[in-house]
Amino acid sequence: MKRPLIGVTCNYDYRDTVGITSGMGIVGQDWNFVAGDYVYILEKAGAIPVLIPVYKDCDEESIKEFLNKLDGVIISGGHDVGPEQYNTPTKGYCGTIIPQRDNHDIAVAKYFMNEIKKPILGICRGIQSLNVALGGTLWQDLPDEHPSPVVHHGDKPPYDPVVHEVSIAPDSPLARALWPLGDNGPSEAEADEVDSFGRPYHPRAYTLGVNSYHHQAIRTLGQGLEPMATAPDSIVEAVWMPAKRFVWAVQWHPEFSHRADSNQRRILSAFIEAC
Repeated sequence: MKRPLIGVTCNYDYRDTVGITSGMGIVGQDWNFVAGDYVYILEKAGAIPVLIPVYKDCDEESIKEFLNKLDGVIISGGHDVGPEQYNTPTKGYCGTIIPQRDNHDIAVAKYFMNEIKKPILGICRGIQSLNVALGGTLWQDLPDEHPSPVVHHGDKPPYDPVVHEVSIAPDSPLARALWPLGDNGPSEAEADEVDSFGRPYHPRAYTLGVNSYHHQAIRTLGQGLEPMATAPDSIVEAVWMPAKRFVWAVQWHPEFSHRADSNQRRILSAFIEAC
């Protein structure tokens, strides 16, 4: 069976501290990089990960030719999305902004959604980039703009433990991916409810424990997006686009928890199967 080629958008940083702190760099270098967990979870799911850097000098047609060879893309986590991307003044509590990365990720997301129409999975910052690409807005800092008892940014490693729970929409594709019939639920004969597609699902508590390392979040949904999961304080934690082949995004990091949590592996498996 041929393994799909999955692009992963890189973090980009032009600050010297990235290389100097790691002992690999010199003054004046910039960096394109991703956390190893993205690579590992894609390999485990049967894909070949391919890093997509923030390009500087490549012409647009050459970049598109490269992207066309990919079977899907992950819009990965990283720094804050700049409020200028959704026409809002930047507040003092907004974090680090890298405009080059913002422009790059939004362009890649739009190209995959609208031109080559291939699967997209957004992770953490990726849900925010996708939302902004579709005209949505963000909370710049949850503690300042949307205070609640829910902890959205766990502070200390390890980063895979559950920080809070999210409620999954029972008739969403995420629910079907996480809890297929016969998997810790009643058989099809016992299921007496159906989802919006007319398919039975088991009536259980649709909650999922997730890690959480973000201080920005969706404020208003982008055009065409529908929520699949929400936190106890009503923050949208997962979305999809019903009109597209496969456009999903989650606010947490399934790649952090994939070793111990089969539910997080199912999210990646659903993405890979769509590719």
